[in-house]
Amino acid sequence: MLFLWNFFVHKVLRIRLDKMTIESLKRIYYFGKTRSEGSKDMKQLLGGKGANLGEMTSIGLPVPPGFTITTESCAEYNQLGGKLPERLMQEVQTNIEMLEKETGKNFGSENNPLIVSVRSGAAVSMPGMMDTVLNLGLTDNALDGLAEAFGNRRFALDAYRRLINMFGDVVMGVHHEEFEKEFDRIKEECGAKLDTDLDEAGLEKLIDAYKAVYKNGTGEDFPQDPYQQLEKSIKAVFESWNIPRAVRYREINEITGLRGTAVNVQTMVFGNMGEDSGTGVAFTRDPSTGENTFYGEFLVNAQGEDVVAGIRTPKNVDEMSSWRSDIYEQLLEIKRILEDHYREMQDIEFTIERGTLYLLQTRTGKRTGPAAVKIAVDMFVEGRVSRTDALLRIPANDLTQLLLPRFDASAERDVLTTGLPASPGAASGKLAFTADEAVERSMHGESVLLVRKETSPEDVSGMHAAAGILTSTGGMTSHAAVVARGWGKCCVAGAGEIEINENDNTITVNGRTFRGDDIISIDGTSGEVIAGAVPTQDPEMSEEFTAVMEWADELRQLRVRTNADTGKDAKRAREFGAQGIGLCRTEHMFFEEDRITVMREMILAETEADRRKALDKLLPHQRSDFMDIFEAMDGLPVTIRLLDPPLHEFLTHEESVQKELADHMGISIDKVKTRLEQLHESNPMLGHRGCRLSVTYPEILEMQVTAITEAAVACRKDGIDSMPEIMIPLVGTAKELSMLREKAEQVIRSVKGEEGSLQIPIGTMIEIPRAALTADEIAEHADFFSFGTNDLTQMTFGYSRDDVNTFLPEYIRQEILPCDPFQSLDTSGVGQLVEMGTQKGRGVRNDLKVGICGEHGGDPASIDFCNNTGLDYVSCSPFRVPIARLAAAQAAIRKMDTQYI
Repeated sequence: MLFLWNFFVHKVLRIRLDKMTIESLKRIYYFGKTRSEGSKDMKQLLGGKGANLGEMTSIGLPVPPGFTITTESCAEYNQLGGKLPERLMQEVQTNIEMLEKETGKNFGSENNPLIVSVRSGAAVSMPGMMDTVLNLGLTDNALDGLAEAFGNRRFALDAYRRLINMFGDVVMGVHHEEFEKEFDRIKEECGAKLDTDLDEAGLEKLIDAYKAVYKNGTGEDFPQDPYQQLEKSIKAVFESWNIPRAVRYREINEITGLRGTAVNVQTMVFGNMGEDSGTGVAFTRDPSTGENTFYGEFLVNAQGEDVVAGIRTPKNVDEMSSWRSDIYEQLLEIKRILEDHYREMQDIEFTIERGTLYLLQTRTGKRTGPAAVKIAVDMFVEGRVSRTDALLRIPANDLTQLLLPRFDASAERDVLTTGLPASPGAASGKLAFTADEAVERSMHGESVLLVRKETSPEDVSGMHAAAGILTSTGGMTSHAAVVARGWGKCCVAGAGEIEINENDNTITVNGRTFRGDDIISIDGTSGEVIAGAVPTQDPEMSEEFTAVMEWADELRQLRVRTNADTGKDAKRAREFGAQGIGLCRTEHMFFEEDRITVMREMILAETEADRRKALDKLLPHQRSDFMDIFEAMDGLPVTIRLLDPPLHEFLTHEESVQKELADHMGISIDKVKTRLEQLHESNPMLGHRGCRLSVTYPEILEMQVTAITEAAVACRKDGIDSMPEIMIPLVGTAKELSMLREKAEQVIRSVKGEEGSLQIPIGTMIEIPRAALTADEIAEHADFFSFGTNDLTQMTFGYSRDDVNTFLPEYIRQEILPCDPFQSLDTSGVGQLVEMGTQKGRGVRNDLKVGICGEHGGDPASIDFCNNTGLDYVSCSPFRVPIARLAAAQAAIRKMDTQYI
């Protein structure tokens, strides 16, 4: 019996384990008519492109067969120091043989050769950032076979010259410009104006010239072994995962945690076979506006990169009906099938080969914020998605685009030309002619427009830094247009009347010349290019935006307040749906011109009596400010933080200002300088600030609490329901809060008099780790907690917020940290303190109101954490209030879903 058991363990189970190991190491997934192994739910393993190619194949759409090498293989490649995993190329050969069997073609054959594309594809779309090689498998011998198979030698020559160029550039690092120089030379020799004008003899010359460029750049002949081409191309795609533009794109878009890129090897179909062939890119809805119209571009007798790279200005897809109405109708039917299947707007690439349509890709289409809102609402109305799904489809941060100013419609415009409205918005700036220039000048505070003939993936940093993007070529689906829309960046493309001279750093438009220091404006909604700056106006909110906000408010649990220091900001925030003020910073009020001198008098005073005299002058200003805010927030709570920054921040090192202050006060300038030296601190963030000021200078607290109470009483007499809350900052011990609370309550009682209905809660900011650790003790003296996560993050990490950028970008690049912890809350570290502080505080007072008022209050990921932790509210800047409302609803939906899993 024991023998049989040992046999079972060592043999049967071992076989099963080996099988599991083999399955777990499956590196290639095939898609074709004979079998389709991938699906849309396998994006992490197959990348978005590979997963969707498998999915489209399985639902019967016309997809050329191929196979996908997994993202895990890319991770292995990197772990092995740039070596392909063992046996990978044998598996590739097996899949090539399956392709040969399905297509009836042979890889590298002289007769009817199999030609493939090799394309990247990560789990998250990164348009144009990684590498692609087309027409792979062509050799001198296969060229003749391809020409004979299709009966079109010119087409075969064109495909071969494209391969040498692309393989040389992408795989071997020979600059594309070297090939372009030869192309221009031979076109001139042959009297050809356009690429398509070059005849067979001219293309033969071009191929010889390209081979010479290749050998000069690499020291070797162009490879005639198709498997050598394929292996080198697979390596190049894996390598492209870590090239600078791809890394920078992931940084900009905060894409982390991915294993690498997949590699898609797919049978080529050719759009450059003549007037019955073509290629294009389309969206099932307008990615700029969200309108339910088929939107895209195509080129006759071209390959895909001609459209996306902006090499030729394509035609609008609407014009296809006059070229091939049958193909256009087929595309419209595919649009319906894809939207029914994915229940989402799709971005597709297609090729027509001799009148037959093929799909090369589908993915969720990148869109602007306004388009995201409209598409979500429309798809709910159409019955394609539920209301909760519609809300989850909208990236909360993209709502920013709906709130940005636009050009004033009534303002005069000196319109220079009109291009294509590639990405909506309004942008004005000086002209930058390279990506590096755009980055450099924007770092020095300049607003610049990046002006290029067309952009390439190498320009990604400059595109991100610029206020807007202007190109003279390219269409609505060019690289510039697609990337700009994904970021919500204003872009005008294909402004063909603009002549760009990069050597002189000038542009010329209809006889007018503009240089780098001249200001140009671009309107991404109309496509207009305008001389000078154009005044802006506030945007109008669409019906769809209003609907989304109403849905969000019905579903969210968190309340959303705002950070506001003036009546104007408070009014704006209320218009955006704020439910009160979570942080009113009183120190900002003292910097206004009529107050800063008085504030400095108070700081320079040598006795308490003199300080009180100065504070008496400030009190009316504070009272007036609070009345403005209470009026704007009538009926809503207003949390006012008492003075927080150290006093030296109100003084100045400018000697002329110091002298002016000394003369005003009748003291020597030396006394001013001495006081400034006395206030100097080595580490002011941890110094004499916050509640420590109120402990040493209680008269400051008394003045501020008096102003708050008087303002509240005056407003109530005027019929305004003022609801102030007093927040004592930087508390680290329960004793600090109990002592200062008692002082504040004494002032409130003495000021409010017979206004018995006025109740002013008193709470504290939890921004010191010790306060979170002892929150149960502090809660005994607090009506509310507000987590000040800016300082809490600084003190928990030991990072200075002012100096963090000296090392933080490298930490993010190396994925030591997933993101900037000052932008998105560190849930595993700082978040533990928030959670602990909330639980401990409510353990003492179950009615304790808890919120968050740092910059994280407007960050969707942080809001998700706050919702799950059970906070009552988040507080953020006025323009982020709609974002927080939507993010809070999305957090509630996700929490509700997980409860039922």
